[in-house]
Amino acid sequence: MGIAAVAVIAVAVAVIVAGWLIVSERRRHEHVEIENARLLAEATIREEERRRLADRIITAEQDERRRLALFLHDGPVQNLSGIALMFDAAVHAVDDGRGADAKGIMSSALLRHRETIKELRDLSFNIEPVVLRDRGFGPAVQALTSEMGIEHEVQIDVDVTGAAGLGEHEQVGLYQIVRESLNQAIRRGPPSRIEVTVRETTDGGIELVVRDNGKREQRRASIDAIAERAATLNGRLTVEQGEESGTAVRVVLPPYAAGR
Repeated sequence: MGIAAVAVIAVAVAVIVAGWLIVSERRRHEHVEIENARLLAEATIREEERRRLADRIITAEQDERRRLALFLHDGPVQNLSGIALMFDAAVHAVDDGRGADAKGIMSSALLRHRETIKELRDLSFNIEPVVLRDRGFGPAVQALTSEMGIEHEVQIDVDVTGAAGLGEHEQVGLYQIVRESLNQAIRRGPPSRIEVTVRETTDGGIELVVRDNGKREQRRASIDAIAERAATLNGRLTVEQGEESGTAVRVVLPPYAAGR
C-alpha cells in the first residue's frame, strides 16, 4: 500500500473519529440538557409544594386564631362580663340592706368565676400543655389519654416510643393530631377501645396511628381538620375504615421530622 493510500485512510479514520467525537459530545450535551430540565422540573414542583404548604399553614393558623377569638368572646369574656354585672348587683343589694340576696348573687358569681377559670385552664392545656413543654411528647400523650380514658370510660392503649427523636415543632403538631383524633373517635362512637401508636417507618420517618373500634368516620370535615394539621408538618394522612366499624387515622412524617 502506497503512502498516498495510507494518508487517505488516516484522514478517513480521523474524519470518522472526529465525527464520532462530535456526535458523542452532542449526545452528552443533550443528556446534560435533559438532566437539567428534569432537575428544574423537580425544583419547580418542590417549590410549588412548598408554596402550597405555606399557604395551608397560613390558612390553618388563621382558622385557629378565629376559633380562639370566637371561643374567648363567646365564653370567658361573656362570663367575666356577667360576673361584673353580678358583683354590681351584689353591691346594690348590700347597700339596700338585702344581705341574703347579696350572698346568693355572690355565690352564683363565684361559681361562674370557677367555671371560667376551668375554661381558660383547658384552653391553655389544649394550646400547649405544660407537660409537653417540660417533659416531652410521650408523657404528654400519656397524660392526655389517661384523662380522656377516665372521663369517657374508654380503654386507651399507648405506645409512642417511636417519637423519641421528634423535634419541638413536630412534637406539638403530632400531639394536636393525637388529641383531635381522640376527640373525633369519642364524638362519633364512643368506642370501647382506642390504640395510639407512634413508630419509625422503614425509611426513617415517623408513623402515627390512632385506631378505634367505634363507629366509622363519615364526616369529611373531621378528616379535613386532621389533614390540615398533618400538612403543617409536611405529613401524609390516610384514613382506613373497617368493614362494619372502626377507623384508623394514619399520619406519616418524613425522615427529617425524626432528626435524621
